[in-house]
Amino acid sequence: MATYKETVGTAVVNYAGDLPSALEGQVWYDSTNVDFKYQYVNKTTAGAWSTGGNLNTGRRYQGGAGTSNSSFITFGNFPRAAITELYNGASWTEVADLNEAKGLMTGTGTATAAITAGGNIAASPGKSLNTEVWNGTCWSEQNNLLAVVSRNVMAGTTTSALSSGGEVPVVGATVDTSSWNGSSWTEVNNLNTARQLNSGVGASNTNAISVGNFKPSPASPPVAAIVESWNGTSWTEVAALNTGRSYTTSSGNTNTDVITSGGQAGDTPGATYNNTELWNGSTWTETSNLSTARGQSGTIGGAANSAIQAGGNGNVTTVEEWTGAGVPIGAFSTAPSMNTARMNIGGFGITTAALAVGGRSPVVGNNEEYNGTAWTEKADLNTARHSVSSAGTTTSALASGGETSTAFVASVEEWNGSAWTETTDLNTARGEGGGAGANAESALVFGGGPVTAVTESWNGSAWTEVADLNTARIQLTSGLGKVYTAALASGGRAPPSSYVAVTELWNGTSWTEVNDLNTGRASLAGQTGTSSSAQVAGGYTGTAYTGANENWNGSSWAEGADLSTARSGAGGAGANSTSALIFGGYTGTANTTATEEWSNPSNLIKVITTS
Repeated sequence: MATYKETVGTAVVNYAGDLPSALEGQVWYDSTNVDFKYQYVNKTTAGAWSTGGNLNTGRRYQGGAGTSNSSFITFGNFPRAAITELYNGASWTEVADLNEAKGLMTGTGTATAAITAGGNIAASPGKSLNTEVWNGTCWSEQNNLLAVVSRNVMAGTTTSALSSGGEVPVVGATVDTSSWNGSSWTEVNNLNTARQLNSGVGASNTNAISVGNFKPSPASPPVAAIVESWNGTSWTEVAALNTGRSYTTSSGNTNTDVITSGGQAGDTPGATYNNTELWNGSTWTETSNLSTARGQSGTIGGAANSAIQAGGNGNVTTVEEWTGAGVPIGAFSTAPSMNTARMNIGGFGITTAALAVGGRSPVVGNNEEYNGTAWTEKADLNTARHSVSSAGTTTSALASGGETSTAFVASVEEWNGSAWTETTDLNTARGEGGGAGANAESALVFGGGPVTAVTESWNGSAWTEVADLNTARIQLTSGLGKVYTAALASGGRAPPSSYVAVTELWNGTSWTEVNDLNTGRASLAGQTGTSSSAQVAGGYTGTAYTGANENWNGSSWAEGADLSTARSGAGGAGANSTSALIFGGYTGTANTTATEEWSNPSNLIKVITTS
């Protein structure tokens, strides 16, 4: 009997197992498992939880506010505390205390403008009327709630908030709902079901949702899956959670886009959930679980695609961050635009914490910070310039050299998270050079104009000339290497006018030529990876502005999906070839503010038939 290969030929590959070189859409025959298979690419990102920075003080039943997993404030504790901590996406810092120590509380708003009302206090009747507002620096007492309550739920802002449900003296769980207008509380229509120890979110006092429940009366079930939505006038029951629970945490900016996670099966601390559910305005869908089951973590939330769980049972300090779906895999997607259009930008950081420094439009010292949601203007460079060599992060960075409107410069500035300070100059003035480094204490600068191969290493106090590049050039990628002892230099322009694909690898001592880019070009976006996993995008080929995107795997470059907007001189940020941010640049006709985000594809295999 003829074999498959003999009958069909080589139009379909015969391979024992999964074909490692398969391309998207390719079909092959798996002779080991007797299957037809084909290769496809995962096109969507799934949300996931990851470890965040630990709290300084373990806590539960606290309040919280924030709009993303990089900007949060948490306050209070059980049994009672006034302690307040602020989160920047990496670490927590203690800030000004509440005026009233309490627990079993809630809050809403942002990390710089939050409100809390009610809670558990020491004085009789053990529940609070107190309302406090946070302005980014301190808490101030405001007009009281209409009734003492703890375990209530809040939604909205410091000028438009809603408090609903909770535990009141004598009767237990309540249906009471109150609206805040920025100065006082007013009674509005009640919940349909009395509840406490639930969670909720919303945009204002006209848009909110209440999720879950803990027995409103001794005769009630321990928990419920009941969900109610508020439209500014009344509460309406909507689709229930898949898993009934109390002590849960919800995040979201509207009543149609919510994530709910964790919680308990009753009042037993050990009976905790790691379940996570997403609400789209009509249905709840189960998604990736928390790494650690937890309840009693208070109301620490954010947006449905950028949330946080902090603390919980046992007053733990552990934190988990949620990053939601939304970035296409294997393609660039549109992200929020910068405030100032410019080209030849220095790029620092990662996709959710980046800096865009300097640029030409004309020559500016502008500095903008990206938090994964929006760009915010920060302190400018002391010397306006473009084409700096960049190294570091949003809290510790080095901008080296660059070009003013008249000359290449050697000056170097150090960023501490809030301001730029001039430090030791480079030995060789240059602009449009490459840069690499993990922070302001260690960096590498190489190449640049006037055309040079000179490489300098920074130890935190002085620059030292080390081994030159093999190919002198300008307009090469900046920052492909988070460690100054392992960097990548790619592309650029070599005299007299050659646009090169040359790639060199730095090992801490010398440069070695490795596999070239597929497309020779200059003014590429860099700072998006390491010496073993990196990405470059955009640039100018000598004849055209390009959106070409290439990924480095440690030995060779592979072409990926192009940028939506072809450009040169863009800034870039990212941890590796799987995660990148490209921003600004010149399109051939104008400078742009356009920002694009990349998530790398993962190859998946599907069985067509099984014998």
